[in-house]
Amino acid sequence: MGTGIGHYIPLVAYLGFWVMCLVSLGGRPVLGLYYMIPFLPYRTMRDHFLDFPLGANVLTILVFSVILGGIIHGKRLPKSKLYGIWLLLAVYLYLSMWIGTALGNAPAPLWLSDVNFATWKDYMLIPLVFIAAGLVIEDRKAVRTVVMLTAVSVLFIDRSSLFESMTRTWTNFDENKRDNGPLGYGSNQTAAFLAQFGIFFWGFTRFLKRKKLKLLGYGVVAITLFAAMYTFSRGGYAAILFGVLVLGLVKDRKLLLLLGIFLLTWQTIVPTPVRQRVTMTENSNGKLEASAQERVSLWENAEQAILRSPIVGNGFATFQLGEHVDNLKDTHNWYVKILVETGILGLIPVLFMLQQMLATSYRLFKVATDPLYQGLGLGLFVSTSSCLVANLFGDRWTYLEITGLLWVLMAAAIRATGFTEQEQTQELTRSEADLSTAQRNAAPALAAASKANPWKEYQARLNSTPR
Repeated sequence: MGTGIGHYIPLVAYLGFWVMCLVSLGGRPVLGLYYMIPFLPYRTMRDHFLDFPLGANVLTILVFSVILGGIIHGKRLPKSKLYGIWLLLAVYLYLSMWIGTALGNAPAPLWLSDVNFATWKDYMLIPLVFIAAGLVIEDRKAVRTVVMLTAVSVLFIDRSSLFESMTRTWTNFDENKRDNGPLGYGSNQTAAFLAQFGIFFWGFTRFLKRKKLKLLGYGVVAITLFAAMYTFSRGGYAAILFGVLVLGLVKDRKLLLLLGIFLLTWQTIVPTPVRQRVTMTENSNGKLEASAQERVSLWENAEQAILRSPIVGNGFATFQLGEHVDNLKDTHNWYVKILVETGILGLIPVLFMLQQMLATSYRLFKVATDPLYQGLGLGLFVSTSSCLVANLFGDRWTYLEITGLLWVLMAAAIRATGFTEQEQTQELTRSEADLSTAQRNAAPALAAASKANPWKEYQARLNSTPR
């Protein structure tokens, strides 16, 4: 803008974290949650805090402040198996790091200077955000506010991602022109984020009633998917297509027809560099191109590692410490990475967690009568489905920047399910009370009829019973 104000934005945002820590501890922890939401995915913005005291840990401090503030003021978590699964997984992953130490694959996980412990600590911030949100989201207004702030956060990422992409000339695809993106981890990670939240708002917007809100919702979807297209991530494209497929199956069958038409005609619709990126699985000599060959080599290496220790794996966060093709630190498939590092015992709670996420969101979508809750349930179901596919192409799960908002929304969905059940229980109680009142009102008439004629008493009882 040329005013120089932008220079002070990181400082103001950083100071805002400390203010919200005090606000959270002082009795309004939900405001602390609201404040952190836009910063969860925006890693490059948080990196500006590194110039200030405790800047690297200010988000973690705020998360703990929200949790502590909620507990101090008597807030409790809703019932959900997901909290127990996260606890089990956290303990197992820490023990898994010691297995890696015993096998000579990693240092002892004792402090942040140990890379495996630092990786575990960063990963565990995700369930802490989930707990914080579960504690302080306590009414419909909070659920609505969380969804609105998520939309704002996604638009911030859209803007930053498109700004980076559109400043380059894309007459042809060029790998060297791809940026780290606002999440700070690369275009593929940004694509996974955009895919799952573009699909989320597509599902959520289906239940918006007001025309203006519906247009705004589909505007968020269009901008987000357009930004995802220019990340040039084949994994991101696959995640979007699968999300649309699931949305078509569970809600709108017309989307299946549109998806089929798109798959038949996409090469004439999408820009040239996107078409080049999707089809470049082989080079001019008929061999796999570089990125595809890297994946094959990594999976062959991972297969050998899995066979060496299939039950408990080689230790959590140890793959990044080994030597692999092109010095890569990821298996390019999250599920393979789980088997390599934590074995079958580590995969079981992860699969159970994914099942619970899908079941929770789908149940809310089906049983809720409030359009806000229905949209939240459907959006989360298709978004989680999209996330499952994105993780076939790399670790898109253990990054707070990619899945942090997803877990905030999951906490809101669990609360919304509780609200729905309470409303149904109250409605049933009112129905039973109305039935009792009707029976009491009919009692005098029944008594009078019994004195006159027993047969009429019997008929009166039949007629007075609500059906």
